[in-house]
Amino acid sequence: MAGPEPVRPPRQELDAAMAEARGHVAAQVELALSDIAGDLAAAMRYAVAGGKGLRGFLVLESARIHGIAAPHAGPAAAGIECLHAYSLVHDDLPCMDDDDLRRGQPTVHRKWDEATAVLAGDALQTLAFELTARTGAGAEARVALISSLAQAAGVLGMVGGQASDIAAETAATPLTLDQIIALQRGKTGALINWSAMAGARIVGADTGPFQRYGDSLGLAFQIADDILDVEGDTVTMGKAVGKDAGAGKATFVSLLGMAEAKRRAATLVEQACDALSPYGEEAETLRAAARFVIARRN
Repeated sequence: MAGPEPVRPPRQELDAAMAEARGHVAAQVELALSDIAGDLAAAMRYAVAGGKGLRGFLVLESARIHGIAAPHAGPAAAGIECLHAYSLVHDDLPCMDDDDLRRGQPTVHRKWDEATAVLAGDALQTLAFELTARTGAGAEARVALISSLAQAAGVLGMVGGQASDIAAETAATPLTLDQIIALQRGKTGALINWSAMAGARIVGADTGPFQRYGDSLGLAFQIADDILDVEGDTVTMGKAVGKDAGAGKATFVSLLGMAEAKRRAATLVEQACDALSPYGEEAETLRAAARFVIARRN
């Protein structure tokens, strides 16, 4: 008689869950674009492919904890990855960060052209809401998902944070630590937070623990990005590094120092893990994701 299956360490569980999430996202995007040919659809597929898929994973894992199967939550997971991809395509444009590499490949405007990149980003943004509307949930829950996603993506969230970041590049006075925290809660944290809260929203459960988890995770993610901009390299990161320091930009590292930035990120990860204490071992893969955020090398 076969014995029980061996228990995989949390990191192996995380890797498997993130790979599975990327598969669900790819399937949903391909289904949505299956009848569309040409450069625009090709650029959209290209932009979504190749990332870690953290946000889509957070949607699916938070849904699983609330008893929601992946086929029902998959459209929302694909929606947030499309929205994130749109933000990267536009962020890489010459009028924004002017980057040539993303995920180790030429950015969309370099592989095609600027017009295609703008339109691919626009189309991915609208596709994000179309997919989210297909989530397997009641009408009220779907409206809550869509309206909260619009807020997280807009002037009170990601886009507003990006605008503040651009303004800070030419400001006479560098941002303070509190200002950077507020900026990054929009620019980076808003979509991560939405993803973490998605499962609870689908079933109408208490979003509080997942909001606290997402808040801490999003800020830890950005601190880790600032650290990697100093310690990482272009080959490993798959994008340009050292740009913040070269522009004289205030970051968590420049304001806190490297050692304190790492300590702050580790504390935030602990807070994220503690926020999920009501869910016990059921949330261990989400805790592993929080630890991964500051251990990643790209």
